Amino acid sequence: MSSSKNISKKTIRLTVAQALIRFLNNQYIELDGKKHKLIRGIFGIFGHGQVCGIGQALEQNPEYLKYYRVQNEQAAVLTAMGAAKHLNRLGTFAVTTSIGPGCTNLVTGAATVTANRIPVLLLPGDIFADRQPDPVLQQIEQPYDLNIQASDSLKPVCKYWDRIYRPEQLMTSAINAMRVLADPVETGAVCICICQDVQAQAYDWPEEWFKERIHRIDRRNISEESLKIAAEKIKSKKKPLIIAGGGIHYSFATDELKQFVEETKIPASFTNAGNSALLWDHPQNLGGIGVMGSSAANIIAKDADLIIAIGTRLSDFTTTSKGGFLNPEVEILSINISNYDAYKMDSIQILADAKLALQALTKALKGYRVNEEYVKTYTKLKEEWNKEVDRIRSIKPDPKAPNYLPQPTVIGILNDIIDEKDVVVNAAGSTPGDMQRTWRCTGIKQYHVEYAYSCMGYEIAAALGIKYVDPHINVWAIQGDGGYLMMHTEMVTSLMENKKIIILLFDSEGFNSINSLATAMGSQGFGNELRERDPVTDKLIGPFHKIDYAMNARSYGAVAYTVNSLDELKEALLKAKKETKTTLIHIKIKRFSQTSNYGGSWWRVGVPEISAMPSVQKARKEMDEHMKTVRKY
Repeated sequence: MSSSKNISKKTIRLTVAQALIRFLNNQYIELDGKKHKLIRGIFGIFGHGQVCGIGQALEQNPEYLKYYRVQNEQAAVLTAMGAAKHLNRLGTFAVTTSIGPGCTNLVTGAATVTANRIPVLLLPGDIFADRQPDPVLQQIEQPYDLNIQASDSLKPVCKYWDRIYRPEQLMTSAINAMRVLADPVETGAVCICICQDVQAQAYDWPEEWFKERIHRIDRRNISEESLKIAAEKIKSKKKPLIIAGGGIHYSFATDELKQFVEETKIPASFTNAGNSALLWDHPQNLGGIGVMGSSAANIIAKDADLIIAIGTRLSDFTTTSKGGFLNPEVEILSINISNYDAYKMDSIQILADAKLALQALTKALKGYRVNEEYVKTYTKLKEEWNKEVDRIRSIKPDPKAPNYLPQPTVIGILNDIIDEKDVVVNAAGSTPGDMQRTWRCTGIKQYHVEYAYSCMGYEIAAALGIKYVDPHINVWAIQGDGGYLMMHTEMVTSLMENKKIIILLFDSEGFNSINSLATAMGSQGFGNELRERDPVTDKLIGPFHKIDYAMNARSYGAVAYTVNSLDELKEALLKAKKETKTTLIHIKIKRFSQTSNYGGSWWRVGVPEISAMPSVQKARKEMDEHMKTVRKY
């Protein structure tokens, strides 16, 4: 039994901000006996609310947390996310902002990390606790509740949120923040808002609060009953299919997955988060699954009698809006550490760590393998898919517009040049579809695509985050022009920090992905192209607005190339590998050159029930037909 006599009476007098920075420096996360530093540094833009608090603490004690000046608060969160995702959630960064616009700029980034289950610590400034100068600059005033401030906007997108009004509150709050950051089930954006006068207050802190803390992740073993249920269910089925999600990577279960599929011959398909867990040419790797999946995976999924979902959220893109599994006998066996995810689609819930579950199942199924006829079926489909990818990646530019390059061809050329230890980053737009369908992973963790929140502008920021924690590799960011115009300024940060990233700017003159979706649903492409307003009709149907993205990059100090042919592209990629600083390659992409659905995949969107446009009426009729075959829950 512990006794108060064992508690140190020594105290250290520091401000709240100084104490927080010292505390964060001593937090670690442990998995499988290996210790990892939890908070690797802090990104920020100073403003009133924290410049004299957290800012002063960082300046006074730079040995505790390294500070990185960024250009945009949202991008700071995405940079931290890129690093944390690359680290398999065993480390992250903090982000600090002012009390007003800087704070609300965090919302999109916070939503992105929470949707993806990635840990990032947010430390926005806040109003004065004593309210003496109210209303201060940037303060939100709600007469019915004076406690509501800009930082309250973060509540819906955070997994933990607290506001500090008194110094002593920080001790409990900070420990709980670390609890959530280190929790593989509950992790996401974590926010501690500290009133700016409180940040500057001095307090006598117990010395032991600053001790080294190790937040241990205990792997959840599969129970004997769950192991029995899972093994018997697999043995009873003839056409099982694995869907491997991000949990395979976060559990470090790639070797176990490889051994499991090799011994059982059960084929595996992958979500965007799970991709690169097996190399592309592995016999049991059928490629991506769902809306952006391969024909091999989607055809097998339709007829599968058992879906083994491992570490996946079973999102609509994975399940083709719950219309991808059509065998009337199909069941879903969900292996997940999250009770919430394991229950989705009325699955058989196996609450267990992916690595331990696969180890146990491999042993329990020793001697079992699917029948040879099934192996022949999916092997033939895989061979056919490989031929289709070869065809897609060899498409030549249109002779009438030779400088507009086909998107899958460009991706294929990059794929052939990239090193196996390098990382390619992508997120929103049409490129994740082409990536999931056609990218051939030659290295584990080579493929880094954010698609839980599909956040435009993620790519450059996340690439920089990866470079911070893995500086000896090339990181390639495939960035659409729409996302570039939204958020590209962390390119400047990469140059300031001497962290080289390579940006492939895919210029399709507008929002090519959503334009394709709109036209497929009966629209004429309204509002998506980068067109100038026509002075006669007052509509956005004028000429395409031309932008010299290479010149823009050079103005920041980056190296930049503009390519007008496939040969020029290859040459620029090889040069970019050798450059010593951030490099941008401007590539004109042929509009609507992206790949389309394979294997009957489909995605539900809100098509109007009533419309005067015949094309929309047709799209609605097709949607209604699909709705007859999908699961309702």
